Amino acid sequence: MDPIKNPYAPGAGTPPPELAGRNDLREKARIAFARVKAQRPTKSFLLIGLRGVGKTVLLDRLRIDAESDGIQTMYVEAPEARSLPALLAPELRIALLRLSRHDRARDRARRALRGLAGFVGALKVKYSDIEVALDVDPEPGLADNGDLEHDLQTLLGVVGEAAIQGDTALAIFVDEMQYVAEPQLAALITALHRAAQRQLPVVLIGAGLPQLPGLMGRARSYAERLFEITPIGPLTDEDARVALEAPAEREGVAFDPAALRDIITETEGYPYFVQEWGKSSWDVAQDSPITREDVATASHLAVAALDASFFRVRFDRLTPAEKRYLRAMAQLGPGPHRSGDIASILGREVQSVGPLRSKLIQKGMIWSPSHGDTAFTVPRFDDFLVRIMPGEDWQRQD
Repeated sequence: MDPIKNPYAPGAGTPPPELAGRNDLREKARIAFARVKAQRPTKSFLLIGLRGVGKTVLLDRLRIDAESDGIQTMYVEAPEARSLPALLAPELRIALLRLSRHDRARDRARRALRGLAGFVGALKVKYSDIEVALDVDPEPGLADNGDLEHDLQTLLGVVGEAAIQGDTALAIFVDEMQYVAEPQLAALITALHRAAQRQLPVVLIGAGLPQLPGLMGRARSYAERLFEITPIGPLTDEDARVALEAPAEREGVAFDPAALRDIITETEGYPYFVQEWGKSSWDVAQDSPITREDVATASHLAVAALDASFFRVRFDRLTPAEKRYLRAMAQLGPGPHRSGDIASILGREVQSVGPLRSKLIQKGMIWSPSHGDTAFTVPRFDDFLVRIMPGEDWQRQD
């Protein structure tokens, strides 16, 4: 079949050709955007799930939906090495410049820009990675104390006032929120809480790994009451079938029902894997319909592609000791596993591997579903580790 017409799109945050199984969430978000725009009480959203479930795709789809409803949006991804003020400042500038084009909102938006100038100037000493060009002078006393928690409350306050004048709302989209440092996360939660108390049209839609709710609860005890936490998991069998069939049908291609069942079994419904198997099956097949034999051949290609990209990029960030810890987890299977059992495989005391476990949680490789338990954040990572670190040599200490 023509590879140019292959509709499947495995990739980091790449929109799939068919966003199956997420309409209920999109409708909930649409209602939330309409409510916050009308200055009605509205909770912010947190999308929580493992790697490969499509959180980034969903976040971007919700942003597009919000903009189509007249909501001002800003989108940031939180890497491990950047500060929250450095991420927010450039996007806030763009949102405020857009707001300043509205006649009714112009004065408030320009005041908010002056507040942003003060915010950046006061915090640049502490957060040296802030880089944003502002051609306005700061307003003395407006978000310029140099204290992130206080200044962010003030800044979101004046931004919210500008949004009211523009008959809109500001939706802040933040991906990979688990990487935001706890004091900065606390400041953001406090600022959103204050905006909600003042009924300002400001809402946050965040996405992160399963440990995020715990991090937010530690940062601010009331965080769970401020956010609607929405787990994002694998697709149901029916939704996975739609994700595979609908794009192929638009190209005049069909699947044998048995071939579809095989892909759904292999992928366990994880959207990223569904796209990878769909792409490989298309590339292997000579003509329509795609058969079980095609899928069997494609599975080898799909696994190789995942090993080279989806899994490998995470593996290469690990130290030798971290790789051994994860390989010990893989020895026990998919998980979750008791910390003591992992330490036993390594031949060490639980306390001695605690710092290693903590570092892997910080890197987003594992999480703790409950006290003393440890699980992978990357589906099927245990299989990958067994393939790439076979035998017993991995237990050798460097």
